[in-house]
Amino acid sequence: MTFTDNQSGMPAAEEPLGGAAFNGTAFDGAAFDGGSALAGTATMHPGLADLFGRPLLRTMWRRRTHRVSRGAKVSAGTMTYKSGNKAQPLSELEEAVLIAITGSTGLTMPDRPFEDPDNGTPIMSKPNLTMAGRTAGSPDNAQGTHFFLVNDTGTYFLRRLEPAPHEPFDAETLVARARQAKVKVLDKRLDVEVGRRDFPAYLDSNRFLSNLPGTTLLFPVVDLSHQYVNALMYLLTQPDGARPTFVDDRNFYRAAGVKKWVKNGFLNKDLKLPLGALGPMRTQIEADLLLQNLMLTAEAMGLGAWIHASINPQIALGDPKFSREYGRMLGFDFVTPRWKLADLWRWHIPLPKYANVRSHPVGLRSPDGDTLIAAACPPEYPTMSDAVGRIIDKKFGRDGIYTDRDVFTRIYREDYGQRYLTEASEYEQRVIDCARDVCEYIIRTHGRFPAHTDAIHVPGVWLQVHHVENEYYERFFVNGLTDAHRTHGEAWGH
Repeated sequence: MTFTDNQSGMPAAEEPLGGAAFNGTAFDGAAFDGGSALAGTATMHPGLADLFGRPLLRTMWRRRTHRVSRGAKVSAGTMTYKSGNKAQPLSELEEAVLIAITGSTGLTMPDRPFEDPDNGTPIMSKPNLTMAGRTAGSPDNAQGTHFFLVNDTGTYFLRRLEPAPHEPFDAETLVARARQAKVKVLDKRLDVEVGRRDFPAYLDSNRFLSNLPGTTLLFPVVDLSHQYVNALMYLLTQPDGARPTFVDDRNFYRAAGVKKWVKNGFLNKDLKLPLGALGPMRTQIEADLLLQNLMLTAEAMGLGAWIHASINPQIALGDPKFSREYGRMLGFDFVTPRWKLADLWRWHIPLPKYANVRSHPVGLRSPDGDTLIAAACPPEYPTMSDAVGRIIDKKFGRDGIYTDRDVFTRIYREDYGQRYLTEASEYEQRVIDCARDVCEYIIRTHGRFPAHTDAIHVPGVWLQVHHVENEYYERFFVNGLTDAHRTHGEAWGH
């Protein structure tokens, strides 16, 4: 028996990528109708029409890495191959589809409980750092992941735009929004000098196929700092007896600025949580999920996609440990903590001249001086108390996300948005003050914030997307290509 989807009119097992991925998703309150988009495929760009007709499950099942881009060569013994084709960069529309997958897709739903069902005690129900959703989830909707795009014309930071007021899946809108999002930070492809493609800049065989002419790379970095503060506060909203005592595993497991909170009973002295165990607060998982979505989209478009380690992330960002040898590259701002004698046993840094081992990125500015990324720590803020205060203001202040009634009117039906804002609890002052003390302890003791992870985390994986060297895969592999790869040129106008 075949079940039919009421909107698309297609069998459920053949649900297209457009319907499965976007149907019912709110775009600033307006639901995207996968059926209507498919109905309009007669006037849609042929490549987009083909993309919307690709079944999601089939795309996932057939997903394979295709490392060899059009125009590339492979030295592999008796399977050595040299392309007779020229490198073929992605079109502006093809890149625009990928850029859209990294951006905002509407508004999230705060579908959390407000109180403990056993005793009616209020539960803090406003943990989100933003209400804007993306194609991948994020702890407390932190959405700290930023993308860079690298192609033959240069290196770009992708600014995250407000969600489109309507479904943006026509060619003109996609291209226009992609142009808005792109901020050129380098007028060339991000790369090391010719002849330097070896370790530590590149890994093993990746150096022969990664970042070649004609390829497009998407490179994520994750601002952990805002969610680090936010997650500390969230941990402190636990019930009495369940709030942990933060201890510093880089300072003999001493209390991490919370002695008075243990003494007054706010924290449980027997429930110890080392700062090192917090790590990046899981915020980095956003980047991995977004990369997978990008890879599936590229696969459905009939493009080659390859998630891999390209340029060493410290080199790419311009870490001072490598900048003398490789240059400033992306030119991130770094903080190097002043060396202290205690760093001998805390961080095993023997002398001041090795202090840059603990350097970490804290921000990025455009060539024009505009702030593109700013971590919630000095030097962006004078103190960590100021940084915590700013995060609270962005959530609950006059212009905060939880005081913007219009946003919640677009999320909820009827007057439920106003009910949510009235009934759902916020952080109590003790939570904020205790988190402030932890943050101040970290920077006072270790000279940077965070200390046990970087303010801006680099997962170290890139997605390369390119036109596939079809002849190579047809010659050597049984199932080297899908019909999407074989018909890509016709659908997308190549």
